[in-house]
Amino acid sequence: MNPLSDRINNLAVSQTLAMAALARELKAQGKDIISLSLGEPDFNTPEFIKEAAKKAIDENYSTYTPVEGYLDLKEAICRKFKRDNNLDYKPSQIVVSTGAKQSLYNIAQVMLNDGDEVILPAPYWVSYYEIIKLSGGVPIEVPTSIENDFKITPEQLEAVITPKTKMIWYSSPCNPSGSVYNREELEALSKVILKHENIYVVSDEIYEHINFSGTFCSIGSIPGMLDRTITVNGVAKAFAMTGWRIGYIGAPEFIAKACTKIQGQVTSGANSIAQRATIAAVDADPKVLNYMVEAFHKRRDLVVGLIKEIPGLKINVPEGAFYVFPDVSSFFGKTLRGQFIKDATDFSMFLLAEANVATVTGDAFGNPNCIRFSYATSEELLIEALRRIKEALK
Repeated sequence: MNPLSDRINNLAVSQTLAMAALARELKAQGKDIISLSLGEPDFNTPEFIKEAAKKAIDENYSTYTPVEGYLDLKEAICRKFKRDNNLDYKPSQIVVSTGAKQSLYNIAQVMLNDGDEVILPAPYWVSYYEIIKLSGGVPIEVPTSIENDFKITPEQLEAVITPKTKMIWYSSPCNPSGSVYNREELEALSKVILKHENIYVVSDEIYEHINFSGTFCSIGSIPGMLDRTITVNGVAKAFAMTGWRIGYIGAPEFIAKACTKIQGQVTSGANSIAQRATIAAVDADPKVLNYMVEAFHKRRDLVVGLIKEIPGLKINVPEGAFYVFPDVSSFFGKTLRGQFIKDATDFSMFLLAEANVATVTGDAFGNPNCIRFSYATSEELLIEALRRIKEALK
């Protein structure tokens, strides 16, 4: 008899973390694995942020923090939202959490009742589906295509809204596709949302600064949408602070208070030193990140160019984040080097076994025809990884 709860038995393992663990295991066995599975910048945290953390240690920021975050950090986040996103939030509408993933979990827990439907344009970030399910919600996947840059249309959105629809969750720039919604596209989607007064949007903007399109739009800045939007962000990706674990939300005050309430019972306030360092990060001019963004842009062009040289892989040009999401369905039903390829999971495992390259199956992101490559690694490793893949698929 299994003494574990149904809740945990029904929860899927994070595919990105599982593939990263498998790659580490194979490396430990002496295999020369190139891992393109984890979405983690390969840069170090900028010096000015590290200095702010050292100063906080010297100033003895070592006691419990307020559950919802330090007031001066929340004020800095409000300034950031105004400066970068044209969003007007008060400190009482901000909640700081242990990473944007906790922010998302808090939102699901305080907003969803059993049976509430949450629309997920697919592909979507791997954890959305399981967080929604864990909170009693019902994920409603809306497929998109590579031809449409993996973006949902207003017609598709309208078609899946039912009386049970409570929320829409999306990310822009998107993990895993790298797609960026422009203002016109978000205005068109907002027209549909605003016709239905009980639907809220979670806008995950964690990759906002890793954006090659030249513009960025927060859906909350569209007239009528601020009170219907929960804006989720953090410092992990743009500032190369994945291990510092700081995420935050801007939301209608009643939602922010509810998130503070649940966080107070689960983790309490986020790490004190990381919060002090985050003030320096969010107050900084985003131009300080240009060197990282330019490197990612260059790698994007490199990877897209190399993938286009591999017969059978179909790719679009993503405008942000640090992922490509090629369609590999032309290999389904074929036998490669003695291995029958049924789906993207088989294809991803084939690349690991035959090319020693770790990727993530698109199945994990709600698109069974694609696989995700992260290009958050050196150009040298990217060139070698794609050389191996090309060789394995000959």
